[in-house]
Amino acid sequence: MTSQRIGILGGAFDPPHIAHVAMAEAAIVQFHLDELIVVPTGNAWHKPRDLSSGAHRAAMARLAFSHLRHARVDEIELHREGASYTIDTLRSLSDQYPDAQFFLLIGEDQGKALATWHEIGEIAQRAIICVAEREMSEFSDSDAPSHDIPTQALKLPHLPHSATQVRARVAQGQAIDALVPPTVALYIQSHHLYQPAR
Repeated sequence: MTSQRIGILGGAFDPPHIAHVAMAEAAIVQFHLDELIVVPTGNAWHKPRDLSSGAHRAAMARLAFSHLRHARVDEIELHREGASYTIDTLRSLSDQYPDAQFFLLIGEDQGKALATWHEIGEIAQRAIICVAEREMSEFSDSDAPSHDIPTQALKLPHLPHSATQVRARVAQGQAIDALVPPTVALYIQSHHLYQPAR
């Protein structure tokens, strides 16, 4: 019997956008995933700003990934006290799925900073680390990761969207229809998220 192949896609998802969805879709196909676990970040020690509430971010993630039958949102980090680390999530999921092969899906920027991750050695033992690489991405020597942690490339179409860009457009009253799934755009509008303080 072959072990289950489970992808883990963590992130603030504040909000989830088209590039997040493209990453999930590509990973399911490229790594033949049986399941993709989407994990909204809990108390993110590395985020310089306050995140939207976990309830909002989890709800938006469910909307964004609802069309993927392999995907489910897990609020494991939202219910964890204190700082939230990837290794804690991996350990918990390993207990739930003792025979699974895990694929940890991360973006290019995170890939370059892997050496700074908490318990990165154990993370690399517990999961295959898959770093998103956008097509036509121009790497200079300074962009190359400064670590020797083994990773695999997750090939993505060129999608230059970011959550920062989405939040900025909402705050300026600009359309975000091309940047996020329609259900997420509607959620942001109906809950008045990312509006400038009055």
